[in-house]
Amino acid sequence: MPSTTRPPEVGEPLEPLPKEFAAFMRPELPGLMKEIGAEVTRAYPVYGRLLNGPNADAIRQGVEQALYAFVDRVADPGKNAALRDELLRRFGRVEAYEGRELDTLQGAYRLGARIALRRARAVGQQYRLSPTLILAFADALFAYVEELEQISREGYVEVQSRASSEVPAQRRRLLHLILTGPPLPQALSGLCEAAAWPLPADVTMVALRPPLPEHLQAGLAEDVLFDLDVPHPHLLVPGALTPERLTMLDAALAGSHAVMGLTVPLAQAADSVRWARRVLKLIDEGVVADAPVVRCEDHLVTLWLLSDPALVGHLAAAELAPIEQLPASRRDRLVETLRVHVSTRAPAEQVGEMLGVHAQTVRYRLRNLDALLGDRLADPDHRFALEATLRALHLLSRETGK
Repeated sequence: MPSTTRPPEVGEPLEPLPKEFAAFMRPELPGLMKEIGAEVTRAYPVYGRLLNGPNADAIRQGVEQALYAFVDRVADPGKNAALRDELLRRFGRVEAYEGRELDTLQGAYRLGARIALRRARAVGQQYRLSPTLILAFADALFAYVEELEQISREGYVEVQSRASSEVPAQRRRLLHLILTGPPLPQALSGLCEAAAWPLPADVTMVALRPPLPEHLQAGLAEDVLFDLDVPHPHLLVPGALTPERLTMLDAALAGSHAVMGLTVPLAQAADSVRWARRVLKLIDEGVVADAPVVRCEDHLVTLWLLSDPALVGHLAAAELAPIEQLPASRRDRLVETLRVHVSTRAPAEQVGEMLGVHAQTVRYRLRNLDALLGDRLADPDHRFALEATLRALHLLSRETGK
């Protein structure tokens, strides 16, 4: 008699993994993310470009969610994965906006799975796990990949289901392509024609902070491109922010917070939105003062000084090494005196007023600094490095509250 046992559905693993297996895999995830990122971008260079674009944070978050959700499911099969699902749909939308078939994304998913399986085998050898358990892991992993592909396909179909003549869909795709540059795609002119959007020489990007007002879209001028249904919503305004443009934006953005990027050539639009988003983050960190509308152009030095906080730490260690071993309270007093001294070039009396100490105290500290730093204060290169470092440290101290 033939068997009546029903075969498993597509995407359904043959056997559940024991919950304890999550404890073996979780410590491997940070290193696994880096390895997958390196191998996927080597195999699919298009994803390397996207990881250096304005949506890089969302892409990395999506990869992280996909990996951690798998391990979380092993530990707790009922755990909610709504954030993962939305980010994976976003991956599918990106593929549709850029005109690729889903084969590329599916190939990246499967390459990631092979790398994860390779790591699981190494973990299995390390902890002497049974071959049966590793086979169960492989089965569950590739079933999980099919699930990821299906969720991304939902986002892909969502975009493709819109009629090709639908102007809003064309304009959203156009905005996405502009922000992937440079170089700008050759098909951009044709897409501009299909979207009924004149190609400008210069643009100004605007980064928005959710939640967004319901009237926002209705208040925008006809030629403003926008993407409001993403984790980091943004606008593209053709040209500079003229008084008329600012009036329009003030009305449309009423009730929300935004950062106006720099006006740049079209090919640099991704830079403009990246800088604007960085200022939003600095606002959240308390470095830049909050306001309904903030302009990037008012914070260019801050953006430059804090473009790489980790590098600031190394520069500070090098430039301030002679005073690093002093007791913390004395070191802090000397550093603050040095910051005011090199940034103002003011006499001791004025520096003392700024610091709330006597001028003689300032002179005493400066003599100590001369003795500790030697020729650094007289050397133009070191003096510039010191001033930049001290300004950056002072900005970072606003974030930490020190």
